[in-house]
Amino acid sequence: MHSEDVVDRFLQYVKFDTQSDELTNLTPSTPGQMVFAQHLRDELEAIGLSDISLDDNGYLMATLPASPGAPADAPTVGFIAHLDTSPDMSGRHVSPRIVENYDGGDITLGDPANGISLRPSEFPELLHYVGKRLIVTDGTTLLGADDKAGIAEIISAVVYLKNHPEIVHGPIRIAFNPDEEIGQGAHKFDVERFGADWAYTMDGGEIGELEYENFNAAVAKVTFKGRNVHPGYAKHKMVNSIRIANQFIIMLPRWETPEHTEGYEGFYHLTSIEGTVEQTVLTYIIRDHDRDRFERRKKELEHLTRKINNEFPGVASIDIKDQYYNMREKIEPVMHIIDIAVEAMKLADVEPKVVPIRGGTDGAQLSFKGLPCPNIFAGGLNFHGRYEFVPVESMKKAVAVIVEIARLAALKTK
Repeated sequence: MHSEDVVDRFLQYVKFDTQSDELTNLTPSTPGQMVFAQHLRDELEAIGLSDISLDDNGYLMATLPASPGAPADAPTVGFIAHLDTSPDMSGRHVSPRIVENYDGGDITLGDPANGISLRPSEFPELLHYVGKRLIVTDGTTLLGADDKAGIAEIISAVVYLKNHPEIVHGPIRIAFNPDEEIGQGAHKFDVERFGADWAYTMDGGEIGELEYENFNAAVAKVTFKGRNVHPGYAKHKMVNSIRIANQFIIMLPRWETPEHTEGYEGFYHLTSIEGTVEQTVLTYIIRDHDRDRFERRKKELEHLTRKINNEFPGVASIDIKDQYYNMREKIEPVMHIIDIAVEAMKLADVEPKVVPIRGGTDGAQLSFKGLPCPNIFAGGLNFHGRYEFVPVESMKKAVAVIVEIARLAALKTK
């Protein structure tokens, strides 16, 4: 349990460039994800797992059979992580470094001449890990702990269970899927073929996190059509779509944005503006834990679009698409799976931190597809950028939690 296997795996996995790309309309969205999946398939075969399958869409699944002496009616528990890394920053040529016995000071990332440092003054959570071993970036890429730490932890736990048949556990299913970072990880996930009674995504943040509540989520595109005329002769003729789009932006409440909200507070988040005088497109993501407030947020955007059209007839149109919903309603009827995770953390000497996700995971969509699937910490922090890091001890604790869940679940009959 205390071996370096999880670290060695992680350092190997981050060498694979697996950024996803929402513009390709492919599954997986980038070829690097399939290359990584094929590598993992070969590794699982070498480990000796059964029922290994890798489909054309990059979904890799495998089974660790029940241990000798396991109850015949022991439930099948799944553990899931995603292959891709965020498109927000390069995941190519990742060059991680291990900081031994972190002293609480600034950590220089890569060449000191670049002036890039991981500082407690900017990231105070660093001070929670004084004396620990931290894996950091060289300042030019993200790290990939989201979610290659989760993959390394799952495989390391399965190997540990396989090498310790005295630990009684039921069947364990594992799966690694593409394109979580672009919201498509669960779209082609075959829940029936996976065959688990419930599962956990190993895709959370710092040690102890356990999440079964997430945002309801939607994306909205608001399009403004303008009319371009030579500016010297534009009076009563020009319709500047950029200016009208700006008017729309300031009509939304300024405090209901990501930078002003926390906990259960929802928001409107303007993620992109593409505009000319002739046409401007605003892209928003809409988030709220409460389903009624979520629906009201969508209606507010529609209301503001109508309001713009009252002043500028026919200029604005809006398209809203739901992305995922709060998994809480699917988890509450099976709260024993949360109780098992909490007990497993305590047995692994980890303090459980049951918190709502200010985001979403594949588990949210999988829960609505019939596979209850809360989220457990993988240990990393500051995902999606050059300041990402993961404590080695947190990854080892995640391995221990997976092992304990497998053991405790065998005590729970179907």
